[in-house]
Amino acid sequence: MPSGLTCVARQVCVARIGAPHGVRGAVRLWSFTADPFAVSDYGPLLTKDGARQFEIASAREAKSHLVVTLKGVTTRDEAERLNGVELYVARDKLPPTEADEYYHADLIGLAAVTTTGDPLGKVVAIHNFGAGDIIEIAPPSGPTLLLPFTNAVVPTVDLAAGQVVIEPPNEIEGDTPNHPEA
Repeated sequence: MPSGLTCVARQVCVARIGAPHGVRGAVRLWSFTADPFAVSDYGPLLTKDGARQFEIASAREAKSHLVVTLKGVTTRDEAERLNGVELYVARDKLPPTEADEYYHADLIGLAAVTTTGDPLGKVVAIHNFGAGDIIEIAPPSGPTLLLPFTNAVVPTVDLAAGQVVIEPPNEIEGDTPNHPEA
């Protein structure tokens, strides 16, 4: 998940602005931090390109999101123009992760190699469609590989070396051998 105003440092997407809430410039905010209110702890929030920054003036909890006021946003029209804007902070502003926990931004771009050291490609994304994390690897050619992001399939993540080690599964669930009908 990003960078500073000059987009030099890695950035992490920590929130997305939603539709306006009321007429005084408040917006719905979907926070991607473990504690939704922590999004306001990192200082100014930046757009991905670093061209704009926002500071949370106040926040309160709603059903599945926060309702926030942003400094300088005082009308519903201003709030409407922000709908869908993703907000980022520099990676170094985030707390350290626990063992076997990673920010997506730390993984994306790492080389992927097999347990024997053969190159597989680069990590391009981490997904979660509801059944666990999936690591997406782009090989030098051909379609991307979608593999479970588990200790069995990804036994080693070496951020210092800039790589993940992949133990490809022997079979993919759902693959069935062709059997002639009897």
